Amino acid sequence: MPIWIDADACPKVCRDMLLRAGERLKIELNFVANHALPLPRATWCRQFRVEAGFDVADNLIATSVRPGDLVMTQDIPLAAICVEQGATVLTPRGDKLDKDNVKARLAVRNLQEELRGAGMVSGGPPAIDQRDRQKFGNALDQYLQQWQRAQQ
Repeated sequence: MPIWIDADACPKVCRDMLLRAGERLKIELNFVANHALPLPRATWCRQFRVEAGFDVADNLIATSVRPGDLVMTQDIPLAAICVEQGATVLTPRGDKLDKDNVKARLAVRNLQEELRGAGMVSGGPPAIDQRDRQKFGNALDQYLQQWQRAQQ
């Protein structure tokens, strides 16, 4: 079970947590971005560098993910595709997206996009705070514990 990371918008604190977990467990981490990332040279850590462009990184993740994989992204349309393919999705804020909630999150995202396009809403979400970091770390640990139990 690899972990696929939508790395273009991955907060450094989340990337660092993923790298520590990858090193500790030797779990495959796949960082997908359109720019070079400072990543360790290790067999369990891979970087897929894609061309800049709309949804290029997302498309690589969507076509590579398999049931049981973990995807870390804040891109809700990508999350919806990955959930449909049987993957588990975590956001950088530690929210787990699954078949029970991803469609509602996608609807909210689409509504916000329309409101931004109409000039009724501006800006994006607030910066990741300590509570978000802790929630992400806890969600990642919970997933990795389940993965470890399944490996035994």
